[in-house]
Amino acid sequence: MKPVQKDYFSEKAKEYDKHKPRTQNVENIAQAILKESIFSKEMSVMDFGSGTGLLLSKIAPYVNEITAIDISTSMNDVLRSKMKTIDCKLQIEEIDLTKKTIDKTFDAIISSMTIHHTKDVLELFKKFHSLLNDNGLIAIADLDKEDGTFHTTDTGVFHFGFDREEFLNIAKKAGFRDLKIKTASIVEKPTGNYPVFLLTGKK
Repeated sequence: MKPVQKDYFSEKAKEYDKHKPRTQNVENIAQAILKESIFSKEMSVMDFGSGTGLLLSKIAPYVNEITAIDISTSMNDVLRSKMKTIDCKLQIEEIDLTKKTIDKTFDAIISSMTIHHTKDVLELFKKFHSLLNDNGLIAIADLDKEDGTFHTTDTGVFHFGFDREEFLNIAKKAGFRDLKIKTASIVEKPTGNYPVFLLTGKK
């Protein structure tokens, strides 16, 4: 029998969208992505680590279709309950993209606060590259390097944030070009303030 993938968010999913610092952070990230990236109503987009759809719901009005990819059943259930409110076509795929692939390509890949949950970032970025159409966009937001205090519970974390230069170089190694990195948001928590960057680039 295959071991069951642990759903780190099973307890959190129902309350996930009620956490003001989290929703504000995603709002800031979405605005930064919309400022940096040109979307159109013809575009097909992947949201990697889509969770309850906080990010994709902000991008949806500007694109044709979004494929939400997340391994958490509980988060996907919350997103499914919101499908009627999402302003574009929405597909939900419950797969671990680091282990499996998906039989379609995209014009853009977006992601918010998910890459630090991924062990091998270079392999993931190579996978992103292979799943994008020519000139396809990436817009990836994640934490600056931190001291491990950002997460107060175990949610399957592999990296305490990232050094921006190293992150940019990983994307470059995976084949991306026109790379830019900038501050998109700052998450304020009782344990401190945590900057969040946005990396954008093209295939």
